[in-house]
Order: sequence, then C-alpha cells, then structure tokens
Amino acid sequence: MSAETIAFIGGGNMASAIIGGLLRAGMKPAQFLIVEPYAPQREKLIGEFGVAALAAGDAGLAAAGTIVWAVKPQLFSAAAEPIKAWLGGALHLSVMAGIRSESIVAATGSERVVRSMPNTPALIGKGIAGLFARTAVSGEERATVERLLAPTGQTLWVEREDDLDAVTALSGSGPAYFFFFVEAMMAAAVDMGLTAEQGKRLALATCAGAAALGLGSDESPTTLRERVTSKGGTTHAAITSMQADGVDAAIQRAVLAAQKRAAELGREFG
Repeated sequence: MSAETIAFIGGGNMASAIIGGLLRAGMKPAQFLIVEPYAPQREKLIGEFGVAALAAGDAGLAAAGTIVWAVKPQLFSAAAEPIKAWLGGALHLSVMAGIRSESIVAATGSERVVRSMPNTPALIGKGIAGLFARTAVSGEERATVERLLAPTGQTLWVEREDDLDAVTALSGSGPAYFFFFVEAMMAAAVDMGLTAEQGKRLALATCAGAAALGLGSDESPTTLRERVTSKGGTTHAAITSMQADGVDAAIQRAVLAAQKRAAELGREFG
C-alpha cells in the first residue's frame, strides 16, 4: 500500500459505484483496499474488480492516503473503533447520511474530513453529491475528492455542514420521491386501460425528458410548467386537482421531514 491507496470501509453499492468508475477512468485494482465484513459482498468485489478486500481492517490502513466511509450510519461507531489507531494520517471522505464531521474526527483522529451526500443515480454515473469540507482540508484535497466522485456524476460544495441535511432531503432521498410519483402515474395508467408496462414506459420517458428539458433551459421550472398549462386544458385540470389536494404542500412537508431525520441520524449514531 502507498499514499495513492484508497481504502473503503464498507463495500456496498455506493463504494462499488465509486470503485468501478475509478477503475474505468484508469486507476489500478492494486490502488484499492476494501474492508467488507459480509463475505458474499466481499467475494463479489474481488471477483468483479480484482481489488483486495478484507473482512476486518488492520495496520495496513495506516498507509492509505484516502479513506472512504461507506457503511450505514448506525454501523459507523462499531466499524471505526477497532481500526482507530491506523486512521489519523489520512484524508477521510464520508458518504454516510447524517454522521457529523466532528464525530468522524473523534473516531479517526484526523481533522481532514469531507462529508458527501450522494444519491443512487451515482450507480450509473448520473448522480449529484453535496460536499462539505472541514477547514483542515486543503484545496488540493478538495480537488482529490472531486476526482474520486467524478465517475458518479456531479458535485456541489456547501459552506455550512448543516446544509448537508437539506441536500440529503432533496437529492439524497429525492430519487425515491421520483419513483413514488412514477408508481402513482403507472397506477393511473392501469385505471385508464393501459398496461402497467405501458404506463411505466410513458411515465419514465416523460419524466426523463422533462428533466433534460429543465437542465438544458435557462427558464425556471415554473415557466416551463406554465408553458404546458393552458387554462381549461388537460394539464390545467391535473394541476388544479393536485393543488386542491395540497400535493405541493405535502411534498414540502415530506422534504422537511427528511431533513429533520438526517439531523436526528447524526445525533443518534455519531
């Protein structure tokens, strides 16, 4: 191992997305070390990527230049305790929801901590991750983190750590809101006589196209919506129905509930 080695504590979906992307970008399997206690997942990582994967961390972690925390937040303390002695010299990147940077400092002995809140489209390189860096993190180390996450999609830096709770609520949890909406559209398609598969294809293609239109336009989502909503037309009928049912307010309450839970996770498991 060397300072170029990236160690992952946890080898699940997000770790796999990052590792796979970096390997495709030209990094070598020998530059990675994964600590993954679950044997089937550990064997999958070894077979798929040819990387070194261990059931438990050891003194070799002390040589890693960057350590990526990719365990569930409730497992963080238990994962960090047995390896704490070997973590103080590294840059630490966390992709765990909720766990505050001061908790990572206390658990690792390193002030060089970047927190990231990615989302599941990272698995296909279409994600977006909010990032927060403690003051001890240098500009070069920020650039290192951006390079590590580049294969997963976009990045967005925030200046206040508390803002990551909002990022978690918006984009971290956001894909689930999208699929929840698509499920409802599919159910409506069946009610109207289409098949569920037809409803799925129409809903997903429509949402993907609308997102692409929004990303490529300088106009606001409100303007783009109003452009489709002719008074007395079909879209107007649907929007009026949703407004009468308080759908917009319900979405806002839901996102705020996710933000609140993100803050609670930090207090519970940090």
